[in-house]
This record gives sequence, C-alpha cells and structure tokens, in this order.
Amino acid sequence: MKRYSQQTRLLVAVDCIIFGFDGQELKLLLIQRGFEPERGKWSLMGGFVKPTESFEGAAARVLKELTGLSGVYMEQLHAFGDPNRDPAERTASITYFSLIDIRKYQQQINDDFHAEWFPIRKHPRLIFDHEEMIDMAKDRLQYKAALHPILFELLPDKFTLPQLQTLYEGIYDAEIDKRNFSRKVLSTGLLVKQKEKEKESSKRGAFYYKLDKRKYNSKFHNFLNIIPNAHNLI
Repeated sequence: MKRYSQQTRLLVAVDCIIFGFDGQELKLLLIQRGFEPERGKWSLMGGFVKPTESFEGAAARVLKELTGLSGVYMEQLHAFGDPNRDPAERTASITYFSLIDIRKYQQQINDDFHAEWFPIRKHPRLIFDHEEMIDMAKDRLQYKAALHPILFELLPDKFTLPQLQTLYEGIYDAEIDKRNFSRKVLSTGLLVKQKEKEKESSKRGAFYYKLDKRKYNSKFHNFLNIIPNAHNLI
C-alpha cells in the first residue's frame, strides 16, 4: 500500500457516550478501563479503530465487546484531537452518543468490563477529556430533544406524566413545576390518555399516556413551551 512520505502517524479511537433512562432517573453507562494509562479508572466505552473499519463499525464493535450491547442507535457527535488528550500516544477520538431504555437493554449488558450505570449528576471522575465529551453530548441532546421526539424513544409505549417530567428534568438539569408541566403537556394535544393507571409509585396511581407520533412530527413546536429555555437552543 502506498503511503504519504514524511508524514507522522497517529491513532484514531472511538468513544461511546450512552445515556439511559430507567423510568426514574437519567443515567450514564461507564466501564472500568482495562489497560494503562489510567487502568482501573472509570471511562466511557472506547477503543481503537482497526485499519479495515469505518468509524461507525468500530463504535458498534467496541460497544458490543465492552458491554454486550448491540443494535443500539448511535449518532456521531464530534472529533476530539487535542495533541495531549492521551498521555500515552497521539490519539484522536471520534465520539458517538446514544439514548436507550435501560429496562429494554439491561439483560444484554455483561460484567466482563464492569459496565455500570451512574446517575448523570453523580458519576465518578473520568479519564482524559471524557467529561468534556459528556458535556458536549448533553448539549446536543438538549438541542435535539427540543426539535425531535427523541426522548419518547426512551419511554415505554405507555408512560405516565411523572415519568415524562422526570426525563425532561434529567435532560435539561432543571426542576419543572409539576402543575405547570402537566397543564402545558396536555394542552399540546399530542398525548393520548389511556384507561389504565400505574399504581406502583402511589396509591392513587397515575394515568398512562401514549404519544401520537403523527401529530408530533407536524406540531413538535407545541412542546417547546414546556422545555426550560428551549427557544435559546434553536
């Protein structure tokens, strides 16, 4: 294979930022790094891109090897290329982020690399520039959540208003008034109330709702009024 002369080689890695929701809290999936430097420290799922792989292929492989997860939608976020980001060797990282319903994928996650879910607000210190990666992913998620029904993909087919509010509060890291949230959400006309209730959280129970995705796709701006500072994201 021909090579460009007088050029320095560098490694390319992928790092996967996996956000999850378990119905009560927004969480982040981390592993304990299995090699030096920073062996045993908490890290995002990452690995090096092989010569025959695309970035997307490498991200899918790494996620499968380190956590057991497969078939998870991932979106490319950013390329991190600070010359000093990895103390071992010059390495550029292509990052991907995804949102999953923890309850749907919990059984897939293996224990080989000590993959563990942490609350997004209370996770351990991470290696290298992984905290910066997470902050950027949260910003992108807030932007996309204001424009697309992406958050509803984390919820079961039927969900309660308290579950929906908890998810929005986790994404936007802000408390939302319960009464105003319910009033604004229902005023959009995009949720279909069900007959049955969820009674595990309280004696009175909360009614289940479903999202009318056809209406959402044409009237998603109705949801911008319930999101803190949503118009500043667009």
